[in-house]
Amino acid sequence: MADADIATPDIAVALPTMRVSYEEGTLSEGELAENWHQQLQAWLDDAIRAGAPEPNAMVLATANAEGIPSSRTVLMKGLDARGVVFFTNYTSAKSHDLMATRFASATFPWYSLHRQATVRGTVEKVSQAETKTYWASRPRGSQLGAWASPQSIVVRDRGTLENALANVERRFADAEEVPVPPHWGGWRIRPEVVEFWQGRRDRMHDRLRFKLTRDGWTLERVGP
Repeated sequence: MADADIATPDIAVALPTMRVSYEEGTLSEGELAENWHQQLQAWLDDAIRAGAPEPNAMVLATANAEGIPSSRTVLMKGLDARGVVFFTNYTSAKSHDLMATRFASATFPWYSLHRQATVRGTVEKVSQAETKTYWASRPRGSQLGAWASPQSIVVRDRGTLENALANVERRFADAEEVPVPPHWGGWRIRPEVVEFWQGRRDRMHDRLRFKLTRDGWTLERVGP
């Protein structure tokens, strides 16, 4: 069948009309927690209670040394006054970006709540102790996968990955505990700006952000 004979939806007409009126809530200065990390924890708790899928998922944006951007979804696995933490392969594309620029941005897209929060700042590797503590909480299968995956490297086919995993399973078959791979660990984003975005009717959204200055953290409202 020729391509011209295949019926397709008229996306060009549909896309301009696709919109949602955000009427789930408001965000005022008086509603915010004392600091950014308490507010982020509060919104994370709200997302969990609301049953939002993958509530700790965040879209991580990085750029390489040439300034070419990349983004992908990762899971936040740590949150405190120091920043937000995720774990990955240190040989991955994202880690190469972070080592080159030492800067990242991450956005939590809580669509069902008409909310998003963005954390932007410098990055650092977490301590080996933090990595080991989190590693111990991972299922054994995930641990083996971290050993087997050549993250971001081109592979021949799916069979290559399956063979790599099988080799790792044999390697650690008699091990009671799987050790942390030397090429694996955590990154912490140390925020300089944290913005909380609440969708409002007529696209007049609330945007409040904590910003780190020489004198400490300040709070400011920005236009939608």
